[in-house]
Amino acid sequence: MNVWIAIIGTAVGCYVVKLAGLLVPAGALERPLVRRLAALLPVALLAALTAQQTFTDGRTLVLDARAAGVAAAAVALVLRAPFLVVVAAAVVVTAGVRALGG
Repeated sequence: MNVWIAIIGTAVGCYVVKLAGLLVPAGALERPLVRRLAALLPVALLAALTAQQTFTDGRTLVLDARAAGVAAAAVALVLRAPFLVVVAAAVVVTAGVRALGG
């Protein structure tokens, strides 16, 4: 029963957030600060999610093959590689480190 309460609560919360976004006046969205925050917020959230998924395992910090894959992707980004090459580099390095026992 607790799972259904969580599901219903999450659904209601999502609906309220969506409704709140629709009720914001257009003039408030045109402010420079709001535009800048709207542009930067998705990047910050994605970076936080990537860090959490890469460097944690439950409640502990870990440094394993995923970290090597992220490092390879960072190097590919610094070298201005296309997106698919960045992803491929991360996949190949992660798989390689795991194959080697890391």
